Amino acid sequence: MSEKLLEVRHLKQYFPVKGKMFHKAYIKAVDDVSFYINKGETLGLVGESGCGKTTTGRTILRLYEPTGGKIIYSGTDVTNVDFKPYRKKMQIVFQDPYASLDARMTVGDIIGEPIDIHGLAANKKERSNMILALLERVGLNSEHANRYPHEFSGGQRQRIGIARALAVNPEFIVCDEPVSALDVSIQAQVVNMFEDLQREMGLTYLFIAHDLSIVKHISSRIGVMYLGKMMELTDSATLYTHPIHPYTKSLLSAIPVPDPKISRSKRRIVLEGDIPSPLNPPSGCRFRTRCPYATERCAAEEPEFKEYETGHFAACHRIGEI
Repeated sequence: MSEKLLEVRHLKQYFPVKGKMFHKAYIKAVDDVSFYINKGETLGLVGESGCGKTTTGRTILRLYEPTGGKIIYSGTDVTNVDFKPYRKKMQIVFQDPYASLDARMTVGDIIGEPIDIHGLAANKKERSNMILALLERVGLNSEHANRYPHEFSGGQRQRIGIARALAVNPEFIVCDEPVSALDVSIQAQVVNMFEDLQREMGLTYLFIAHDLSIVKHISSRIGVMYLGKMMELTDSATLYTHPIHPYTKSLLSAIPVPDPKISRSKRRIVLEGDIPSPLNPPSGCRFRTRCPYATERCAAEEPEFKEYETGHFAACHRIGEI
């Protein structure tokens, strides 16, 4: 049995917004999401923009304090404890390599900041050696340490962000769409680097993305989110060959195929309508307003997220019928 490094139970993240008089309204960005990640594996998290993927990752790291649920790390409930000791173990690589680096700091100081905060270097020489080793590890060199972020390309900036995350020698990293802002030619290099780092350092990833082909390449298991809810979760191969949720089937049908013959014969499942507002989500199943198989039961009763086959979870009333 693999050892669970991180477990999320019934995680909720509601953001208050201005409602009518004496009535507070909430955006239910993440609503009752549960999953686990084994040590050394990569769990991919996919879904449309605004489905709650990034909020899930940030809430796990307590960048947003959770509204409800539990975050269990290495068997310890870390939902309400002092989180500073866990910042050394859990890190994040942000989506935007332009906004996530302080323009007024040199690259050396950006990478050195977590080393300073956690007191990981005994003296200046050791600190400098650690920074240079981290730059080398992500494919940069010692000359880059004295430069500023504006002097680098997007791909290089993301490498600096990765070096900063690695500075505290973490066990778990939330990769929040780390390649979506990069050129396609650079994306493969960065994804390959993530895989190399995982092998070398024994890292565990929550890899958030909306590019299904990248997620398939890097992930052991994949979770599919829609409007703050987990729709389906299983291992990577099963999700692509045997999806059981209508939303997953629609997402997978949208992946472009490079072979024109296969592409012409492939059936595209187009969803009707727009994503409902998370401020006022539909009753019952969140997906029912766009689902071609929805029934009255889907409107009246919320489907339970449960295991249908070994390791294959989904939330749908009509699995087995469709």
